[in-house]
Amino acid sequence: MEMNMFYRTGWSLVPPVAAILLALLTKEVYLSLFCGVLLGAGMAAGFQPWNTFETLFTVMRDSMDLNIVIFDVLLGMIIVLMSRCGGTAAYGRWATKHLRSRKQALAATALLGVLIFVDDYFNCLTVGSVMRPVTDKYGISRAKLAYIIDATAAPICIIAPISSWAAAVNSYVPEGGPMNGFQLFIATIPYNLYAILTLYMVFFITAKSIDFGLMAKHEKNAANGDLFTSGGEEFRALAEEDERRMREGKGHVADLIAPMLVMIGSAVGAMIYTGYLGGASGVVAAFANCDAEISLIFATVVTVIFMGFLYLPRRVITFRDFMDSLPEGGKMMIPAILILTLAWTLKGMTDRLGIGDFVSGNLDLSGRLIWFIPVAVFCIAIFISFSTGTSWGTFSILVPIVVSLFQRTDSQMMVIAVSAVLAGSVCGDHVSPISDTTIMASAGAQSNHINHVQTQMQYAAVTVACCIVGYLAAALTRSWQISLLISAALMTAILLLIRRRTERRGQEQR
Repeated sequence: MEMNMFYRTGWSLVPPVAAILLALLTKEVYLSLFCGVLLGAGMAAGFQPWNTFETLFTVMRDSMDLNIVIFDVLLGMIIVLMSRCGGTAAYGRWATKHLRSRKQALAATALLGVLIFVDDYFNCLTVGSVMRPVTDKYGISRAKLAYIIDATAAPICIIAPISSWAAAVNSYVPEGGPMNGFQLFIATIPYNLYAILTLYMVFFITAKSIDFGLMAKHEKNAANGDLFTSGGEEFRALAEEDERRMREGKGHVADLIAPMLVMIGSAVGAMIYTGYLGGASGVVAAFANCDAEISLIFATVVTVIFMGFLYLPRRVITFRDFMDSLPEGGKMMIPAILILTLAWTLKGMTDRLGIGDFVSGNLDLSGRLIWFIPVAVFCIAIFISFSTGTSWGTFSILVPIVVSLFQRTDSQMMVIAVSAVLAGSVCGDHVSPISDTTIMASAGAQSNHINHVQTQMQYAAVTVACCIVGYLAAALTRSWQISLLISAALMTAILLLIRRRTERRGQEQR
């Protein structure tokens, strides 16, 4: 490999850059990642046809993480089972009876979104189907419901150690650094400003009843009986189906809550146990040195078995439906698995081309330029993720590059910069009209998709501005407490100023 003309040179950057540019032009992440992989294989094999083919599939085989694939399939099975047993419908019936105000309905929607942190697809579909009848009852627009669903899906998953996102990020981190993938993910959580501030914004505007921009128009129309403002014709007929499902569901709230508690508890227990097997002497050390992937698989297997004992004897689901949920769950997760496979392979190709050695050997990070790297990678990640519609594809490309910048020189800045990549990837995915989670949030809320995108962009713009200030503070101070405090204080001030101007404008119109 050392004799390869592309090894440890600037050419090693070409495959990921080509994948990025092609994704921006075509908006097709699968094709773009594959072309990047194929180009990398050709460069690694000297563009000899058979060697290129052999290199491509050898690297793909060696780069794949079967543990993550198994976890995704089992998680999909759990999602399908919860829906088929009627647990989500039961929670909707309970919420309809016990929530007594508009503010309570909004808060309950956000809390449910935070509770379902294991997977963003599961989050979007479950929260939407459960809370639509409740938010409709209190005159909350479908655009506002879609925003809350979207703002508590990916943002909570990217800061939850027990989630499909944590497992994916863990698999993207190259080996040989100062910390393993799970340790790095845990370290990035307090610096993931976009995720934390987005969740803060949801609860703050709910508590203070703040709406601005196009969302204020949608909420005003909803208060007058028009939940959609525009584009609602296709969804009105589905309201009757929602009511029928709520009446006929056989499950109970426990059928939704109990499996999630079992999953969380068994995952935490397995992480601690595997940490101790690895030689840890305390709980904190056990989490830092655990085998996260095996622990997550163990948790999902235990949860599936538990759901069998919980559902089948009570006949809330038939045995055939229970078994059919496995292939159905697998089908649900195919897009995520395909992106993961191509991203893993692209990372493997860049490793073969020595991208880490090239980057670390040719960049001088001792000057003041280092202060702006977190902001720069945050903005780059937003742009790529927005243009391609995928956060996983974005941070699968950028995380290995950023890690290679700092893993031998500055581990603290590596954590901050990787956090900025994850935050920017989630942000771009959050506001992209072609993002799968954005589309699923619109579908879950049964909101016109363009209405959701337009209203969400305005809210996200406030968060992005605060994040830029926060990442500058993080680079200067190396303190997540200071950066989070500054950015949260700035967001609070902006939202309060918006509310004051909105109230003043309303008084003038009267």
